[in-house]
Amino acid sequence: MTASSEMPRIDLDRPRWDQSTFIGRLKHFANLTDMRTVLSSDAKLNQARDLVTNYRLGSTPPGTTEEQLWYAKKLYDSAFHPDSGELQNVIGRMSFQVPGGMLITGFMLQFYRTVPAVVFWQWINQSFNALVNYTNRNAASAITTKQIGTAYASATTAAVAVSVGLNSLTARAPQLLQRYVPFAAVAAGNFANIPLMRQRELMNGIVITDGNGNELGKSKKAAKKGIFQVFVSRVSMAAPGMLLCPVIMQKMERYTWMQRIQFLHAPIQVMLVGCFLVFMVPTACALFPQRASLAVEKLEPDLKASIQEKYGDKIKTVYFNKGL
Repeated sequence: MTASSEMPRIDLDRPRWDQSTFIGRLKHFANLTDMRTVLSSDAKLNQARDLVTNYRLGSTPPGTTEEQLWYAKKLYDSAFHPDSGELQNVIGRMSFQVPGGMLITGFMLQFYRTVPAVVFWQWINQSFNALVNYTNRNAASAITTKQIGTAYASATTAAVAVSVGLNSLTARAPQLLQRYVPFAAVAAGNFANIPLMRQRELMNGIVITDGNGNELGKSKKAAKKGIFQVFVSRVSMAAPGMLLCPVIMQKMERYTWMQRIQFLHAPIQVMLVGCFLVFMVPTACALFPQRASLAVEKLEPDLKASIQEKYGDKIKTVYFNKGL
């Protein structure tokens, strides 16, 4: 039975909410990163995939509602690779960002005093990041396993070097300052990881289009803007939890009852970080439009000249996918 006989057709290939507004992007990413979808069985995910696929082909089971279609699309987007269509590993999914991030960040904030603990948890964090990057890699681009490995090794080295260096420099500093070392290490890791993961875009440029999606060429300046926005989003995602949790724990540890339950300090930090990440993961992803823009005037001279020669002054702005 065709879907059109039951209800008007909806475009499942476009986001449900307006992506030109922050609120629309926030709703979109809150839906995409909903950690409850991690609990869905493979059978349920495959059912969702089949429903979405059949609907795109023009048919759906009788009685299927619009909400059921959008929920199936939510499950599909949360678990299947957008390029290859393969079922992603659970840990690498965007919907695992909150549970995975809260566990690792909570332990990074708790075990910051000794060098072995710092090195171990920074390694765990960068390993998690590498798995997420590999799972969500663009199958249409030429990002290789070797590049991912290089980015992983570089990010881990940067994070560990910053951690160990700052631990040494802050050895006699107030305890609160020492608690901020993990955040500096995470920022350093992202600073190394993101550009290396997308080095081909920096070297060759990223595809830019006009307002109708027609390809105009490749721009290195657009790539730089997109990568910078992704870096800001990643750091913003971690910042509130990693900057405010140390203050909260510092104050709580003054109480006698808190000193008696030191074995629960790590789980408490994990839960605190989780409370921040539930809100910050979609908020950070929504800071910038996924479809970024750049004025033609700011493009490379040769690319700008090429566009103006072909289209005159008709095109003032170009667009590109900034990535996540």
